[in-house]
Amino acid sequence: MQKIILASASPRRKELLIQAGFSPEVVPSSVEEIITGRAPSDTAEGLSRIKCLDVAEKKRSAGQRSVVLGSDTIVVLDNRILGKPKSREEACKMLHRLQGKKHQVITGVTIALVEGGSILETDTFSSRTDVWVAPMSEEEILSYVETGDPMDKAGAYGIQGPFARFVEKIEGDYYTVVGLPVAAVYRHLKHFL
Repeated sequence: MQKIILASASPRRKELLIQAGFSPEVVPSSVEEIITGRAPSDTAEGLSRIKCLDVAEKKRSAGQRSVVLGSDTIVVLDNRILGKPKSREEACKMLHRLQGKKHQVITGVTIALVEGGSILETDTFSSRTDVWVAPMSEEEILSYVETGDPMDKAGAYGIQGPFARFVEKIEGDYYTVVGLPVAAVYRHLKHFL
């Protein structure tokens, strides 16, 4: 298995890379995620880039040859970005807004090649998937929030967990919603390996 550095603490991203045949070393980025007023895809790509370059810089200083992958997922409703909820109340508000509607999930990815003490090359791209959420009752929203599942996820839900019962359909790549568009990542990584 080819070793890559994953600039994310996300267990979902690590698991997806392992499924794709990679052996990721997890080195989480320490940069603060700041959502700007730019277009959503630019925001997702920009966040993935700063995470990737933060870790690539650490590897550059160590003089190691490394392929570093950074990723960030955002949820967009009516052209507004929904980040990770800071409280259960905020999670409930986000889910109220999403229920019964279509929204977009965009995952930005940046890959950097570090060798000889330099960052030689970077590649940044994003993947977008449309998601339709079924109407949800107040009781269903509260019950889901009480599981704690929404608290570390953009838009206050994870498609691969108990929230799956509320996802009516998607158009696009399922793994983009989970947090890493595996097929696109594999295509782009081949250039670096």
